[in-house]
Amino acid sequence: MLDIHQILKQLPHRYPILLVDRVLSVEKGKTIKALKNVSINEPYFVGHFPHRPVMPGVLMLEAMAQAAALLAFDTLGVTPDDKTVYYFAGIDGARFKRPVEPGDQLIMDVSLERMKAGIFKFKGVTRVGDEVACEAELMCTMRTIA
Repeated sequence: MLDIHQILKQLPHRYPILLVDRVLSVEKGKTIKALKNVSINEPYFVGHFPHRPVMPGVLMLEAMAQAAALLAFDTLGVTPDDKTVYYFAGIDGARFKRPVEPGDQLIMDVSLERMKAGIFKFKGVTRVGDEVACEAELMCTMRTIA
């Protein structure tokens, strides 16, 4: 379990792109369960859409990738520094099953499927209550920057 203060120590993201509010559980090398509270105050709702606010699907993918990064760091036993960046390497099979609106709480379940040659492959499913909102396979890699 990680609270927001512990998440801020691991992820370089900050408002408005930090999309993980809490980690509910981690099974080292296997799975992570994280949550994101969706608020009407999110900046993207102003334009997406003014008459019917809906969270962009790409941000649900980003939220799952941030949870995946936390799982990768826990798996490797590392805390990233200012010279480490965690990048998307690919997204496969992304599906959006229901709109996510202000007031919803996203529960992200991400499992580590494979780790080979510095590439991590994850399976992610995001739910609102019992309903699947988004699912995808995510590939990520860590790189050191100058």
